[in-house]
Parts: sequence; structure tokens; C-alpha cells
Amino acid sequence: MPRISQQQKKLNRTKIVSAAGEGFRTRGIDGIGLEELMKNAGMTHGGFYNHFSSKEDLALEVLHQGFTDSLDAVGAVREKHPRSARAALRDIIDGYVTAFHRDHPETGCASAALVADAGRHGAEAQAEYQRGLEGYFSAFTEMVLGCARQDGTELEPAKAREQAITLFSQMVGALVISRAVAQAAPALSDEILAANRRQLKQE
Repeated sequence: MPRISQQQKKLNRTKIVSAAGEGFRTRGIDGIGLEELMKNAGMTHGGFYNHFSSKEDLALEVLHQGFTDSLDAVGAVREKHPRSARAALRDIIDGYVTAFHRDHPETGCASAALVADAGRHGAEAQAEYQRGLEGYFSAFTEMVLGCARQDGTELEPAKAREQAITLFSQMVGALVISRAVAQAAPALSDEILAANRRQLKQE
């Protein structure tokens, strides 16, 4: 049997991570099995262990890649608004606290979709989640400081970080709570998003 090239092996690994990312975000790490994940990736179950030692190993990669992609998206929005931190922050809020993001966790931010999983899956998963959080907190702190400069006011970095943590935590909380009632009470779910979006943009 011919050996696959390193390029093909890398491509296969990417497919597995992509399929797992969608599956874990939608149903949770414990909500979908390896056989189904590999089928969704277009591969056989047996091929999984050519790439990962365990499902937990795959979950760590999904968390890492999920936050990397999300932080890249934040960076892209900031680049669109080089002269206005406030415009960038509002753009990020408008893209994050939305019905589309609520309804499509499979392509959304790992911070909201995998928050409970990270808490349940031990120190290594929490360390990956922490890495992502610190990336968000750092980016948001810089934007909060930028907003202060635009207003002509001075803000200590520690206070800016406190505001950044509060802002991002509210964004994630709004999305998670809106998802919790989206099918049973869609009007309430929309209200939760709209109320938080307005409040967040007033900060």
C-alpha cells in the first residue's frame, strides 16, 4: 500500500480538525463520537490515530485553532478601522452578538461554543481556553485604551484591562444565554442579543 505524502497527511489532519471543530461547537466534545467525526471528514475511523493520540488531543487542537481563527478575525476588523478603536470595537460587537452567530455555532467563536466543555475537560483544555481569552483580553484592552485616547482622556492599563474583561465576558454571556432559549423563546433570545448589543456599544 503506497504511503501518503506529508502534504496529504497535513491536509487530512486539517480536515479532521475542521470536522471536529464544527461537531464540537454544535454538540459539545462529548456529544459526538470519533467514528462520526471521521466520516464527516471523509475518512475512516481507523485513520484517526495516524494524526491524534486521543479525542482529548483533538479537542485541544480544536480549541487552539478555534481561538486562533477568531483572533485573526478580530485583527482583520481592527485593520479595517486603523484610525478609530471605537469603530473597530463596535464592528466586532455587531458581528459577535448577532442572531447569525447564535444560530451557527459550528462556524462561530470557540469562546462561546466551547466554554462549558473547556470547564469540564481538565487543566489542559482550560489552558488552551485561557490562551484564547488572553488574546481577546489583550486586543480589547488595546481598543479600550484607544477609545480613551479618542475621547482625550487618560486611562490606566489595569483599568482598561478590567473594562476589556467585562466587555468580552458580556459578549460571550449574551450569546450563550440567547442560545439557551433560542428554540423555546425566539423573541426573548432576540431581545437578549439586542439589549446586550446596545449596552455594549455604549461602553
